[in-house]
Amino acid sequence: MKFNYNNKKFRAIQNTEKGETSTETVFKYEQKGNILTSVYNGGQIVSGHLIGLVDKNGNIEMRYHHVNTKGELMTGICQSKPELLPNEKIRLYEEWQWTSGDKSFGKSILEEI
Repeated sequence: MKFNYNNKKFRAIQNTEKGETSTETVFKYEQKGNILTSVYNGGQIVSGHLIGLVDKNGNIEMRYHHVNTKGELMTGICQSKPELLPNEKIRLYEEWQWTSGDKSFGKSILEEI
């Protein structure tokens, strides 16, 4: 199965307590070849960007950074695994870690909107 994330939007539907994305956070994905980029904002996030690599199974290895509503610059790494839902939308299961702040780990789920 080939996943293409170009021009797709995602919203966080679930996140670990230490995470800053929420149902108010929207990610706008663009993909060229195996390179994925995104801008995101909403909720606790004023402005964010991510860059990642997509493998042949649609898994994404990414790095992200954003400024939150406290005015802090936050950075992290994330691995995402896709699932194709019955409605043809994509759900992403993510495992992430902050590379700033307390360097905690977490899990989140994003769904295509």
